[in-house]
Amino acid sequence: MDTAQAVGSLTLEGSAQVVAEFFDYGINNILYQRGLYNETHFSRETHYGLPLMMTKDKELKDFLQKMTATLEHWLAAGSLSHVVLVIEDVETSAVIERWQFNINCDQIESTTPQNAPPLKKIQEGIRNLLRQIVSSVTFLPVIESKCDFDLLFYTDKDAEHPASMGQTEDRKIEGAQDVALRDFNTGYHKVEGNISYKVME
Repeated sequence: MDTAQAVGSLTLEGSAQVVAEFFDYGINNILYQRGLYNETHFSRETHYGLPLMMTKDKELKDFLQKMTATLEHWLAAGSLSHVVLVIEDVETSAVIERWQFNINCDQIESTTPQNAPPLKKIQEGIRNLLRQIVSSVTFLPVIESKCDFDLLFYTDKDAEHPASMGQTEDRKIEGAQDVALRDFNTGYHKVEGNISYKVME
């Protein structure tokens, strides 16, 4: 919903869509910036006034589209608390980066959340966080080994899960360096980001 032009604040459904789309844009650009896919697999698109890289790889694109739809459902229900992207070394399976996004859904029961920000403020917050993701190569260590990624979703125990999803371990990094990312708030959902990464010896 980066194309939304309406004034005022978002509905719950609009908030869920905006946050789910943020994760689509954000994950695409983490994968691009961290070099997990060849740059020829991406094309440049403009969202929130920023040039963002979006995958052209059919398999990855289909996967992320299905993920976005599932996230939107969980967000509207208030059952999603964390989205985590881990980057792991293919040869050793060691996690070298952990991108965690915490989601506060405390206001979803409200017809009108307290202090709900206007759309312009929401879009500004998302733009700032996406800009920080895009610039991550300037402060994160260069990834020199062949790596893959995994996505972890933390939900309420009663949330419906696609058959392709299963339980997994937490995948944390011992002795990691941490970088706090910017946050944004739609009124219904507040998203806060953090990167943990392994210090290369």
